[in-house]
Amino acid sequence: MFKFSTVEEAIQAIAQGKIILVSDDADRENEGDFICAAEFATPENINFMAKYGKGLICTPISTEIAKKLNFHPMVLENEDNHQTAFTVSVDHIQTGTGISAFERSLTCLKMLDENAKPEDFRRPGMFSH
Repeated sequence: MFKFSTVEEAIQAIAQGKIILVSDDADRENEGDFICAAEFATPENINFMAKYGKGLICTPISTEIAKKLNFHPMVLENEDNHQTAFTVSVDHIQTGTGISAFERSLTCLKMLDENAKPEDFRRPGMFSH
């Protein structure tokens, strides 16, 4: 029989660089999300999420990072059922099309760089947040 992990086990797994699956409530989207810490968004982990998740790959970011990198809201009036606060998608300037697992990984990791600047990213791109 399937056993859910505890929150503590999930936090430990994330800290160890593992991908976890988090399911939401049936009254929300009734789906599961693969999650890993951004610093572990390796091409292998991105590829796993794309292959088995078959959905949007994105990273949550703080308001501070969004402001620092000029990641503006995707829309002026958010009409999403759940008010998901997406910003415009981006690619790092060192990528080509931005779609490969390697390029998505690079974009994600560059967002973590303390020295990242708004001009380091092209808009729109393939990586959402």
